[in-house]
Amino acid sequence: MKAILGKKIGMTQMFQNDKVIPVTLIEAGPCKVIDRKTVARDGYEALQVGYEALPDKRKLKSQKGKEFRYVREFPVSAGDTILEAQDLTVALFQEGDVVKVSGTSKGKGYAGAVKKWGVHGRGASHGMKHEERTIGSIGTSFPERVTPGKKMAGRMGSDRVTLKSVKIVKIDPENNMLIVRGAIPGRPGTLLEIRTV
Repeated sequence: MKAILGKKIGMTQMFQNDKVIPVTLIEAGPCKVIDRKTVARDGYEALQVGYEALPDKRKLKSQKGKEFRYVREFPVSAGDTILEAQDLTVALFQEGDVVKVSGTSKGKGYAGAVKKWGVHGRGASHGMKHEERTIGSIGTSFPERVTPGKKMAGRMGSDRVTLKSVKIVKIDPENNMLIVRGAIPGRPGTLLEIRTV
């Protein structure tokens, strides 16, 4: 099992085989294995990982007693030999590995149906007024109500997004840096979970 926590730094581009490719820079780890969940004790197999140690003088009142800012669990198999208190670094991965990256997408606030769902609005012909960005009819004559799940205006973004086939282009162990191909969800500073597919 290969898994690590990190933060998105931003996007840039780099050359690969005489071609320019878009890449995302991720500052990953080092993470510490806090606990090992077992079937006998907890009912499931998982690895509890802590990221970004908190200095005592910078802790908020709600963070008293916590050692790390972020704590996450990764499922593992019973035969996995990762020991507790081991540091997880980018050295776990290799260039060319395909990983799964999960993060929280950018929040867009309250958005209309045109922006949120791609509704094209109504025509601008004679007799139409203030209808360019409306969604039109939202129901039928029966059952005379709006059915659940109807695509309407509402909060957009701030959702958990997982990309499954992200390729690692380059690894920089000295700076705890993972460089992956393509875009990754979230703004700079977003917490990311990186694990093998």
